[in-house]
Amino acid sequence: MFNPVELGSGMAYLTHMIRPILIHPDPRLKKVCTAVSDSSDAIRKLADDMLETMYDAPGIGLAAPQIGILDRIIVMDCEKDENAPRAPLVMLNPEIIAKSDETNVYEEGCLSIPDQFAEVTRPKLVQVRWMDIDGAEQTREFDGLWATCVQHEIDHLDGKLFIDYLGSMKRQMITRKMQKLKRDRARGLDD
Repeated sequence: MFNPVELGSGMAYLTHMIRPILIHPDPRLKKVCTAVSDSSDAIRKLADDMLETMYDAPGIGLAAPQIGILDRIIVMDCEKDENAPRAPLVMLNPEIIAKSDETNVYEEGCLSIPDQFAEVTRPKLVQVRWMDIDGAEQTREFDGLWATCVQHEIDHLDGKLFIDYLGSMKRQMITRKMQKLKRDRARGLDD
């Protein structure tokens, strides 16, 4: 779980840490997150940990509330070509500033709702503004899977899960499955 780096003196320190991912229903997943004021060393470390956790899961996106941090930070990497280099993206205080009327339907899943998937309709194109890890403002248009992922992760920052787009019966069924999963894990019966 830890990635120690050896120092010249023989001491090791942790560069990245895989953090536990909260499982629905957890009240922290329904909270609206607080804006990040600047890009500090602590925020950089958190972003590194989030990327490490996302890649380990494995997933294509992760929001800070999924690891119990109620700050407006998301990480993503929707590069699906295994031969291509990773394309990690860290966003502080992301906000959708424009979206298309045209929509896409993707089968979404969530690291906080393991092994559950459902089709969700979202705008096909979105323009997002955020602060990068160096504190610079960025704006970019996202399409396809990247657009779906960024909307899904920003939803997390607003206390919304992909199952909130589903009908109440389907949502309740998934919630019951997650409650059972949490009980089984607490008793050591998972996997």
